[in-house]
Amino acid sequence: MGGRLTRQRASVLRVLASCQDFVSAQELHVRLVTADIPVGLSTVYRTLRDLERTGQVDVVRDEAGERLYRPRPADGHRHYLICRRCGRSRPLDSDVVERWAERVGAESGYSAVQHTVELSGICGRCTGRCA
Repeated sequence: MGGRLTRQRASVLRVLASCQDFVSAQELHVRLVTADIPVGLSTVYRTLRDLERTGQVDVVRDEAGERLYRPRPADGHRHYLICRRCGRSRPLDSDVVERWAERVGAESGYSAVQHTVELSGICGRCTGRCA
């Protein structure tokens, strides 16, 4: 991670690690403030940007285009199915997507190909709720 690991950045990492689903920078900041951890919103944004750059978080966008973050598992990059109502997420078996991206890169002569696949729906817990 860029910069030194300050007490505030360590707090951001600890609270983010406790999140089970994707969270926005603002939501993460609220969790920190609620826990009486004095961290500025700009520190939260910088820390998340550094974590994204170093591949330590997975990032998706919500319907409004806001970036949402979740710690990346030790075994690497994942794709998720995200509930459009409650925000719950579940990892998907995405080997076919990874192989396709590698093949497209190889066939086109590109290297360091990156991709984003975002799937959303309504989870089972929310299916019965009114829209």
